[in-house]
Amino acid sequence: MCGVITAELEARACLSLQAICSALDVARADYYRIQARVESLDADLELRHHIQKVALEWPSYGYRRITKELRRQGREVNHKRVLRLMREDNLLCLRKRSFIRTTDSNHSSAIYPNLAREMVVDGLDQLWVADLTYIRLLREFIYLAMILDAYSRKCVGWALGRSLEAEQAVEALKMALGHRKVEATVHHSDRGVE
Repeated sequence: MCGVITAELEARACLSLQAICSALDVARADYYRIQARVESLDADLELRHHIQKVALEWPSYGYRRITKELRRQGREVNHKRVLRLMREDNLLCLRKRSFIRTTDSNHSSAIYPNLAREMVVDGLDQLWVADLTYIRLLREFIYLAMILDAYSRKCVGWALGRSLEAEQAVEALKMALGHRKVEATVHHSDRGVE
């Protein structure tokens, strides 16, 4: 009995839809196309709401992390859809990288002329280039002093430490001199105090 009533209601709804579409001079296919578009917009509005909640809670999250968070919450979302909606709402995250300056040029030590500028390097051990950089660990930074041979780009000396000290640069130079037997080479570094 229930199935018969349902079929009758569906037939009446279809007839009334057909009457409405003919009165408005609209094809039924256009009505269903518009209906699907409206349902899609409703789904986008709901997803936008959830994206905005996650973006407010985690301001540094990009679209990949927000997609993962939405999936953790039980929503089935595509990362491309999340990216499109975040672009439309201007919610894309601009990541601010922390920058640690490792060169301190304001010091009282002697500053030597740059001999490497005019050099044409055509063999090993003619020019060594030195620099210090930092490596991000989970809870801290460590500092790496290294010396590269400018011709082969091979690391000839290095030293690792927890503080930015001149001793690291000296240790890297000692390692390079211990591994390579050179009579004369140009050692070039930036103008930092180290």
